[in-house]
Amino acid sequence: MVIKISGSSQGPEVQREQPVTLTPFRMFEDYFNNWVMNIGQTRRSESFKPAVDVLEKDSNIIILCELPGIEEKDIDLKLDGRTITIQGERKHEEETQGIVYHRIESSFGTFSRSFDLPDSADIERISAAFSNGILTITAPQKPEAQPRTIKVNA
Repeated sequence: MVIKISGSSQGPEVQREQPVTLTPFRMFEDYFNNWVMNIGQTRRSESFKPAVDVLEKDSNIIILCELPGIEEKDIDLKLDGRTITIQGERKHEEETQGIVYHRIESSFGTFSRSFDLPDSADIERISAAFSNGILTITAPQKPEAQPRTIKVNA
């Protein structure tokens, strides 16, 4: 059934779809024509897993974590030995009055991401900043771990 929204105050006008000719491959046609919708439905049951980039710049190890829709107070950052853990929760909008969802593709829920820092990281000088939904963790490398130039004698 197709629901057509019209501009009148009498409510939506209902139109019936034309009968579909059944073929032996109809089941496969439906599956492959709706594969995008099928993927979206399975994603909804998964918990939120923020995207993370780990890079090295100016003798620092930098972890960039995308946390859209999360407030700074909802982020928990822990260091256990050389393992840094980012934890938090992305909450779903609780206000449901007057809202009708037609599709939900956003992921919500608690998350936890852990990363092992190399021995070259100076764990005493790790810093973190949160701006525009991006958590930036900077771990400077120890001076003795930084590359140095060795002069070759003739």
